[in-house]
Amino acid sequence: MHDTLLDLLRCPFCGTRLSLVEHDALVRRGADVESGVLGCECCAFPIVAGIPVLVADNATRDAMHALEAGLHEAALFALLGLDGVRTEQFGALLARGAKATYREALHILSPDAEGAYFLYRFSDPTFLTAEALVRAVGRPDGAPTGPVLDLCGGSGHLTRVLAGLGHSAFATSMAPPNTVVADLQFWKLWLAIRFTAPGCAAVCCDAGAPLPFTRDLFSMVILADAFPYIWHKRLCADEMMRVAEPDGVVLMPHLHSALGDNVSAGDTLTPGGYQDLFAPHQPRLFSDARLLDEVLEHQVVDLAQGRSPTELGTESALTLVACPRADCFRRYAVPDPAEVRGELVVNPLYDVERRNGNSILTLRFPTPEYEAEFGACRRYLPDTVTVDANLTGRVEPAMLGTRYEDLRRRRVLIDAPPRYC
Repeated sequence: MHDTLLDLLRCPFCGTRLSLVEHDALVRRGADVESGVLGCECCAFPIVAGIPVLVADNATRDAMHALEAGLHEAALFALLGLDGVRTEQFGALLARGAKATYREALHILSPDAEGAYFLYRFSDPTFLTAEALVRAVGRPDGAPTGPVLDLCGGSGHLTRVLAGLGHSAFATSMAPPNTVVADLQFWKLWLAIRFTAPGCAAVCCDAGAPLPFTRDLFSMVILADAFPYIWHKRLCADEMMRVAEPDGVVLMPHLHSALGDNVSAGDTLTPGGYQDLFAPHQPRLFSDARLLDEVLEHQVVDLAQGRSPTELGTESALTLVACPRADCFRRYAVPDPAEVRGELVVNPLYDVERRNGNSILTLRFPTPEYEAEFGACRRYLPDTVTVDANLTGRVEPAMLGTRYEDLRRRRVLIDAPPRYC
């Protein structure tokens, strides 16, 4: 945690400033705080692995007491929820240092359906739409120039996109990162800043409670996919608008509709219900299906004209964009990114087999449930692909010739963070 992040934070309970407690639990590396305790006028919170944990529960208290006793690893393990065999596995992973991968860590921290969701996140249909929206609305000529917040950001996939937008504010070495990822689950944030979005600020907090940030702070606040699972929706909506700049953007991709059919629907609202929550920030609604069509077929995001709740009808999902600025609502071209920011890898949904000098890629879904929810990826991911190159090792664009751009666009190849797979 960069120590100037304290200027942005407020206690979620009493609303007062947070300050570092000067005692033996405090570990600094220059301007970065690796561990310590934050105090306000009502309580105290731990910082573990560079992540301030602004939650009041038993695990958080146990971690803070462990820090104060000098047991830093015990504090980390308490917040990760590790015990028994997984404790041993995670200790071995840490011992591997830079050789450990996101995939290996994810298998230990989330050996379930949510882990599968995160591993394949970079190519699922909802991510493609959310990524295009962020690249459209969040680019420097599109509006946001200040810090941005990825609320309920999970293990940082969309945070990585936000961090690549190049906002001008908070861009000096004396300032905190311009991208903040927040989530209630500490293990997700640990993965985010270690693998998926290093260099970003992570804050562990509850989106169903007052957010631990000062008001009028973020030029864009995004909450993708998770809002239907939040019980205190009115509070969350009010808080998102409070921490956004007065003319900032609130972006809500993939809201499950109560009028449509959804896998793992959550506690859904009608399109009109979602719109009413954000009325002070002048929201407009858009069809998820139509947004995906436009991204895949034309590489555009068209926000020039929203859809009414009646027009959305029984569609399964929608996107809400709220912004008082009329110029936010226009048609954006979203070309393919030219550079590779991380490592070019074969999409982990594919098995790769070497045969007669070629690489044979075969699409394999991890579970029938995953296929049921994200099977629309077949629109761009072919069942099989044959490539005249060795894709079992390091992949370079030059190996693929004229096929490179198409394989990137279709997400057969993905630009993944280093040590992802």
